[in-house]
Amino acid sequence: MKLHWIQSAKSNLKHLKTSYYVTTPIYYVNSSPHIGHLYSSVIADTACRWQQLYGKHENYKLATGTDEHGTKIQQAAAQHNTPLETYCANISDKYRELAKVFSVNCTDFIRTTDAAHEQAVQHFWRAIRDNGHVYSSKYAGWYCVSDETFLTDSQLKEAPAARTGEMIKVSAESGHPVEWTEEQNYMFGLSKLADQVKQWILKDDTIRPKKFQKILLDMMDEGVPDVSISRPTARVHWGVKVPEDDTQTVYVWLDALVNYLTATGYPHPEYTRHWPADLHVIGKDILKFHGIYWPAFLMAADVEPPRSILCHSHWTVDGEKMSKSKGNVVCPIDRSTTYTPDGFRYFLLREGVAHSDGNYSETKALRILNSELADTLGNLLSRCCGVALNPEQVFPALEPEALRIISALDVTQRLMASVAQLPELAEKHYTEHNFYKVVDATIATLHCANLFFETLKPWELKKSTERRRELNAVLHVALETLRVCGIVLQPIVPNIAANLLNRINIESGARRWAHVTKLSWRDASVQSRQLASDSGVLFKRIVVDAEIPPAKRTKVKGNKEKKPKVTTEINEAKLVKEM
Repeated sequence: MKLHWIQSAKSNLKHLKTSYYVTTPIYYVNSSPHIGHLYSSVIADTACRWQQLYGKHENYKLATGTDEHGTKIQQAAAQHNTPLETYCANISDKYRELAKVFSVNCTDFIRTTDAAHEQAVQHFWRAIRDNGHVYSSKYAGWYCVSDETFLTDSQLKEAPAARTGEMIKVSAESGHPVEWTEEQNYMFGLSKLADQVKQWILKDDTIRPKKFQKILLDMMDEGVPDVSISRPTARVHWGVKVPEDDTQTVYVWLDALVNYLTATGYPHPEYTRHWPADLHVIGKDILKFHGIYWPAFLMAADVEPPRSILCHSHWTVDGEKMSKSKGNVVCPIDRSTTYTPDGFRYFLLREGVAHSDGNYSETKALRILNSELADTLGNLLSRCCGVALNPEQVFPALEPEALRIISALDVTQRLMASVAQLPELAEKHYTEHNFYKVVDATIATLHCANLFFETLKPWELKKSTERRRELNAVLHVALETLRVCGIVLQPIVPNIAANLLNRINIESGARRWAHVTKLSWRDASVQSRQLASDSGVLFKRIVVDAEIPPAKRTKVKGNKEKKPKVTTEINEAKLVKEM
């Protein structure tokens, strides 16, 4: 059977790709958002913002949305005694709110219940069917309702049932129970595409981190059977009907994966202005569907596969897996009132690494945010802009002789070297999607800046009229460091970075990546300029009442948790040294 997707991609050159396109998974509406969902979204948003900051593409697209079909949704709506349409709309709205609260700058929000998406799914189905990749067959196997997938014997294990303790078969990966199912379905000829899929997986940087590429290759080496891609309407009525056969609904994963095409305008020919996707951000639990099924579906439909997949690991809470039964599911909207939306973004991107599970704890979040955003970053800005040291409220010009004097000190040289190296380091880490390393490098530079500030003691320089130029030089170098760090941090904490750059009066057109390497102490023409009006402390320290330890959770009725009481304070002693 001949594959045409490469030739088909070439035939679409009249609609050249002009955008950088990033996606999150679409989130299943069987439950409300938790930090795992937010983590996927802020990774994708940061990746897209980085590309916008770098500025090499004409357009930028970030798609997210909700997956609203399937057996689990039928069951969840019934359990809540709510009509299916109402249930889906209510949960979908929570994911819209999640994106809005945390500044996930999505251009498209796809719901699988949208008419445009149904049209895209049915067109895609016809494409793979007409290309000879779909056949009808009676299918029998172990089906996992929770995971919406059939599993082979090698993907199963035995475990005690939660209620009875009886040994039952469950998914070896998720632990969810399975049931034996026999039904007439449409099948997709995945096995015939295995070699092409494997070649796609093997391409450099297609699957990142590399450990997930190896996992996919191991799956491929075990053999990939053909996949059931429909369900009887009598059993799964809540879904997209199979074209020309109302007795079957489209398999929920095929339906959901097509959302990435729906966001591009598929099947309109101009969808290739955005497709292929440059980056799919996914969690490791859905790696098989994105890394094996999805490229195979696309190849069968004569559509180019995505350029890369970034797979991330999961989050535990105080070292334990999140679960409703444990009452430890962390609601990100709730936490945003304590840590601020940008603060919570910062924590997740600071602590999360794609290749290993991250661990969330209140203690760690408080320590990191107070130490790094409040003290290291915010406090430096407050000191530089405070009226005690900077009564004229200016980003002062740099007098060459004063610069020569302070540059003779090792602490100044180390700071200037750190600032000069930061853009190259950050660019490398952004490109590789190692956002925690961007933060590491930026905080290291800010530590140098704070040490510089403490060593040169500008509050002492202020006492001497003769040393006013040195004072201005100290303020200038510190403010220039903040300018560079503010530009670098824009994709990670967009609101905090914007407030910082606004305060030191950096024009909106001077906040692109090209501006981070143009350091003011290398440009003799840089003039003094006024700071903007004070809009308040950049990030207030978070203080937890002593009687409730920050990491403690107390279960209450309904599996809700008693949160720590939190207040914020400004540590004035750290803002301005005594004169």
